[in-house]
Amino acid sequence: MTDAGARFADTVTIVTGSSRGIGLAIAARLVAEGGRVVLTGRRREPLEAAAAQLGPAATAVAGAADDPVHRAEVFAHVARTHGRLDHLVNNTGINPVYGPLSSVDVAAARKILEVNVVAALEWSRDAVAAGLTRSIVNIASVAGVGASPGIGMYGVSKAALINLTAQLAFELAPGIRVNAVAPAVIKTAFARALYEGHEAEVSAAYPLARLGEPDDVAGPVAFLLSADAAWVTGQTLAIDGGAGIRPLM
Repeated sequence: MTDAGARFADTVTIVTGSSRGIGLAIAARLVAEGGRVVLTGRRREPLEAAAAQLGPAATAVAGAADDPVHRAEVFAHVARTHGRLDHLVNNTGINPVYGPLSSVDVAAARKILEVNVVAALEWSRDAVAAGLTRSIVNIASVAGVGASPGIGMYGVSKAALINLTAQLAFELAPGIRVNAVAPAVIKTAFARALYEGHEAEVSAAYPLARLGEPDDVAGPVAFLLSADAAWVTGQTLAIDGGAGIRPLM
C-alpha cells in the first residue's frame, strides 16, 4: 500500500499551463505529497509567482506550449536541475472562439487543435525522448464526449485528446501509463464565461449541486499519476459532479 502523504517522494513532474487554476492545483497537490514540479506557462510573472507560492520544490520555465524551442528549454532545465523525469501533465488548453462550428474562424480552429492536441502529442513524445519513466495525464473535458453548444471546436479538440490518450497508452505500454481526466465546469478564470452571473443556475444542473473547484481535479490527477493507479492506462475519468448520470427523460 502506498503512503498517500508521500506518493510522489523523489519524483519530478512537468505540469504545463500551471500558473493558475487546474494546473496550479495539480502542482500544489504533487508538492504536498512530496514531489518536485516544473511549471510551464506563457506569462513569466504569474508563473514565477506560482512557483514561489509552492516553495523550493517548484521551478518555472515560461513559454508557449506549442513552441518547440520552449519545450526544448523545459527538458534541458529538467535534465540540468533534476536529472530525471517521472511524470508529465498536459494541462495547457485554449478556447479563443465562441459560437457554432458553421461560423468558426478556420485559423482559430487550427490554433485550438495545434495547442490542445498537437502540442500534447509533442510534449509527450519529447518527454519520452527525455527519459520519462512512469506516466502521463492529459487534461481533457466533458466537452469532448458530447455536443457542446458554443464551444464546439474546443470540444472537437478535447475529443481528439481523449483518443490521443488511448493511442499513446497502447503504444507506450507497458513502460509508461497514459490516462486523462475530463472535467465539467470548474471555477477558474478560463471557464468564467460559462458560469459568471448565473452560477446557481449552472450548479443546479449537477447532481452534486455545485461547480467543480481546481482541487476536485487535482486529486484524481494525483491518483492517476501515482502507483495507486499502477494497473490503469488508456482511461478517461469524468470529473463532472454527476452530470453524466442525469436522466434523459
